Amino acid sequence: MKTFCGRANPSTGALDWVEESEEYDYHQEIARSCYADMLHDHDRNKKYYQGIRAAVARVKARGEKVIILDIGTGTGLLSMMAVTAGADFCYAVEVFKPMAEAAQCIVEKNGFSENIKIINKHSTDVTVGPDGDMQMKANVLITELFDTELIGEGALPSYEHAHQNLVQEGCEAVPHRATVYARLVESELLWSWAQLQPAEVEGVRLAPPPAVAHCAGAHAVCDIQLSQVSPHSFTPLGPLCSMFSVDFSKPVSSAFQSHSSQFVAQSGGRAQVVLSWWDLDMDPSGSIVCTMAPSWTYPHGVFQWRDHWMQSVYFLPVESRVREGEELSLTVCHDDYSLWYSLQPHSQQDLPSEAPPSRPCCTCQAHLVWTRPRFGELNDRRRTESYVRALRSVLREDSVCLGVSDGSLLPVFAHMIGAKKVLFFGPSDASRFSLQVLEANSMKGGVELLEIRPKQLTSNDLGGEQISVLMGEPYFSTSLLPWHSLFFWYCRTALAGLLQPRAAILPCSATLHMVAVEFQDLWRIRAPCGTCEGFDVTPMDEMVQRSLDFRESREAEPHPLWEYPCRALTQATAVMTFDFTQCVPQQPISSQGSLIGRCHGVALWMEYHLTDDITVSAGLIGPISEQGECEWSRHRKQGVYFFRSPCESSGDGRAAVSYSFTFEPSLGDIKMDFSV
Repeated sequence: MKTFCGRANPSTGALDWVEESEEYDYHQEIARSCYADMLHDHDRNKKYYQGIRAAVARVKARGEKVIILDIGTGTGLLSMMAVTAGADFCYAVEVFKPMAEAAQCIVEKNGFSENIKIINKHSTDVTVGPDGDMQMKANVLITELFDTELIGEGALPSYEHAHQNLVQEGCEAVPHRATVYARLVESELLWSWAQLQPAEVEGVRLAPPPAVAHCAGAHAVCDIQLSQVSPHSFTPLGPLCSMFSVDFSKPVSSAFQSHSSQFVAQSGGRAQVVLSWWDLDMDPSGSIVCTMAPSWTYPHGVFQWRDHWMQSVYFLPVESRVREGEELSLTVCHDDYSLWYSLQPHSQQDLPSEAPPSRPCCTCQAHLVWTRPRFGELNDRRRTESYVRALRSVLREDSVCLGVSDGSLLPVFAHMIGAKKVLFFGPSDASRFSLQVLEANSMKGGVELLEIRPKQLTSNDLGGEQISVLMGEPYFSTSLLPWHSLFFWYCRTALAGLLQPRAAILPCSATLHMVAVEFQDLWRIRAPCGTCEGFDVTPMDEMVQRSLDFRESREAEPHPLWEYPCRALTQATAVMTFDFTQCVPQQPISSQGSLIGRCHGVALWMEYHLTDDITVSAGLIGPISEQGECEWSRHRKQGVYFFRSPCESSGDGRAAVSYSFTFEPSLGDIKMDFSV
């Protein structure tokens, strides 16, 4: 059965009606849900199995039957572990219907259907009794309800309900407890993702609007691969603090709580950022530990890479100065789904009038419409200098400039350099930001916000004049893949009749680049899943495995490659160029060629040519080293096309991969195909 879904096209701006099968969610959502990453996490699987075996043994030692409740069973792996360890029966709960159906197939394929019952419900809807989903309450509670923030997937309400309704008092729990750790640091790099910094333009210090500068920011956690943030890019101001623990074998509360840790500042500096992660103790003694600590905490030992559980960065609501030796109190608060941090001098911690710190809330709107990488992009001084230099080379005193980007500072720069008139599109709150910057720096006037779409613009809106400079970064909040920024090209085409004959287009062109890569770890998220290491079951049936095989859909997917180290196996190749000085063509643009090297896939990115000699890259930001090491832009996500399996070498030790790219103007999309 086919259905049609309306989707906004990020490249063309049009509403496209896309035909989809009723199995779309099954094949696409499961493919993007990190099941392959979790199943390749041998450390996680091993620790869970050890904890489950120990819990089953403790219950059996009491002479009881072992009844398991597995909440969030996913593929059914933990339930199958429990039966293998000797459990008598498992109730496996999975709310996502396509995954519950997949788990049923997997359980049957591995011969566990008599001992495992799949329940396709949210755990809070599960009932116990003769006519209920469960015949009796469980005495072992197994869960995998955690995210990078530990509680962001609703772990606390689920545990709270389970202890009240679904498990016996004094039950065993795997994991047994979780402990959250935090460290206060100063970091110019990380802080640039949270707050807009002053910029130097034309010898003038451009201050951010007070509403933005004094905003506490968005409360949502910033989850990243903290292992890829060098310890040289931050200064620890205090020790690693154990903030709080949750014992999952006892009743759990989802109500608001706060916990504080007192310490003496190890060094002076600006208190800006809290780095945080957590550990799982799989048994009561704490002898089976699964940690999320970043790699630089492992001076000796093997670091387990994970993408389903990363580390967290929390930005303090206000930057403050601390002195070496000062007594401080770091407080973490949490509700049922999220955490937030605050810092106080220890002397103020226990004052009677002090209320618990409230959750940070964005009041300036910018933190709600911009991503953290976007803040970093706007704070990038070298990037700002490139755009200012490019604008200076094309602007004249009589220039009429039009900006096409979301929440850009280019209109401000153009006004400062001396353009006669500056207009920009801004249907979103972020675009009004340019006017706020001008007002904050006493530069009101000369810049006009157009709250319409580009194709609606007429010569009357321009006062009868024509556009002499069309400028864009290009940045659009709707863009996911690199080529989605071609929306700028479609806007330029819609405005063709309003441009002067020799109007400057900035950027004047863009190039799609590609390099074959071998990933250190990212390949795991799309790698085939067979028998789990150390545990003789197959956790994926043929249908689920096919959905995880992204080659089926022949699509690239967005990833911030600075977080995922890879080795380039070829030189970077420009595979397609888009000439913004011309309108979008009617006919497709095609490119073919071949790559040499054994690789997991290819990385793709755009480079924007502001002028003939000024280029800004949204991908590689430097030459590839002799060893193939790559440095990637932190501001934008790159595209990754994963191969079904690493290319096999030919007789001369190299593999040839043929590629074909086709840009479809009517769709605004790039179709790609690779064959070995």
